Amino acid sequence: MASKVYQRVLELLEAEGIRHLFGIPDPSFFHMFVTAEERGWQVIAPHHEEAGAFMAEAMWRMTGTPGVIVGNQGPGVANLVPAAINAAKENAPVIFIGGQRAQIAARRVRRGRIQYTPQYRYFEEAMKWVAVIEYPEQTDEIIREAFRQALTGRPGPVYIEIPMNTMQAEQDFPPALPPADYRVLHQPADAGAIAQAAALLRAAQNPILLVGQGAFTARAHDAIAALADNLQCPVIHTYPVSSFPPGAEERTFPCGFSPAGAQAVSGSDLVVAIGTEIGEPVQHGVGGHWEKGDAARKWIYIECDPLAFGVNRHIDVPILADLRDAVPQLTAALADTPRQRSAEVERLIELHRQFRADCEAEAPRGSQPVHPARLMLEATRALPEDAVFVRDGGATSIYTWTYAQVTPRDSIWNQNFGHLGTGLPYAIGAQLAVGNERRVVLVSGDSAFLFHTSELETAVRKNLPVICIVSADYAWGVEVRGYRGMLGEGTPETEAHWGKQLRLDKVAEGYGAHGEFVEREEDIGPAVQRALASGRPAVIQIPVDGTANARDVPGHEEYSTWYNDFWY
Repeated sequence: MASKVYQRVLELLEAEGIRHLFGIPDPSFFHMFVTAEERGWQVIAPHHEEAGAFMAEAMWRMTGTPGVIVGNQGPGVANLVPAAINAAKENAPVIFIGGQRAQIAARRVRRGRIQYTPQYRYFEEAMKWVAVIEYPEQTDEIIREAFRQALTGRPGPVYIEIPMNTMQAEQDFPPALPPADYRVLHQPADAGAIAQAAALLRAAQNPILLVGQGAFTARAHDAIAALADNLQCPVIHTYPVSSFPPGAEERTFPCGFSPAGAQAVSGSDLVVAIGTEIGEPVQHGVGGHWEKGDAARKWIYIECDPLAFGVNRHIDVPILADLRDAVPQLTAALADTPRQRSAEVERLIELHRQFRADCEAEAPRGSQPVHPARLMLEATRALPEDAVFVRDGGATSIYTWTYAQVTPRDSIWNQNFGHLGTGLPYAIGAQLAVGNERRVVLVSGDSAFLFHTSELETAVRKNLPVICIVSADYAWGVEVRGYRGMLGEGTPETEAHWGKQLRLDKVAEGYGAHGEFVEREEDIGPAVQRALASGRPAVIQIPVDGTANARDVPGHEEYSTWYNDFWY
């Protein structure tokens, strides 16, 4: 049946379960946007393509289905480049689609071509795969290869460029194939490797699960929870306040930001690593808290990239598989030998509970401005249990590691790259993913929040009731610690370059959102409750002690050990 290429692209995306399209309208994509809406899609036009790409990435994090972002020729595509680099570092299979002038422009020798550059070259280094659809006959094979590349092995972004003459071309296309007809959907583990891993686990005295964000972006929460339930062992987060396996919340600890986590690691005799690179945040599994007992400790590693094994550390049982297949396989192999929770695990649970209680008791009260630790305690204890927890910023994110009173099923933070400004777009993408079933709450520093405040209008326009709790020190937060460490007192630009008159709550109200400005700690919880009750996008601005935000960052020494070549 004859159809336009833009129609066919939508059909192929629909076959992959995609019904959201992010991008700013432009002649390259007018027809695609209108047709998508006619087909029942949600089309979301952000105010900046970079923010739209972050929204698409959050959709993937919350659904396991790749997000799609389009950028118009020239400046629109250029705005996607930072988000593409971020997606690559975050192993996010975002589908970037770039518009381009008619292909004849690429073949001209002439100078001075308006809005023309060889765009695809800018993406080649970051992307898993880059392609240009030069002819309509290539549409199916290139779109399918894009998904094959993005989702095979370790996920990652791809870039597809569609010149305008191709986009409007007409072609006879057969019915769109389902994904199972052209790419591998499952990668189970070798039975021998599963048997070997199960034998090691049965013999272990103090096993632990080391769980990275890949386990949750794969939407494997329940599979991880089932394995954790069988083993009744500690679950160690590669990053603090990551997503929690349901039912294992009380025995899930951060590696080095809790005495329980540090002791669970150093006392373990077997590690099952899932959804993690075993990278710097866990000292490659050999240094820091891992050093004690390393010679005798066994490692099982579930990983879909064969090149990852044996690089950062020795692995005793490499399991080359998709964790969504391998974790249930391992759980099934252990079904006849469930473990009982040991006295040591109970001790660690109590140790972590006491650590959290001590942190809460020691958080300064009554200071003006509010101490950031107290802000975190008061703000997060008021959140719904099923809230999606989004973080942004440096010092503010680190304060959540110690003081946040949440154990979220879903926590979003671009932990691998540390790209500021992702928080609000992530929150919008996550709210689109969960609809009206759950609330999405962002905790952000003001510097990070200011990157994309215009997207508050997107949230209002799309009726997305995201709650934004903004810790405002009117400076660059944790960076001030670095400035002072190297240079002494900083310049006005590095210390406090916005002054104390910036009212983000008023900015929010100007966009049509709910806004609150809170200066006393006892008013924080009620403000969060009012924001939740408003049913609208909301910004709660809370001025905090800037000196404490820079100087008292909890666990900064532990955080600094992540860098083998840190320079201050």
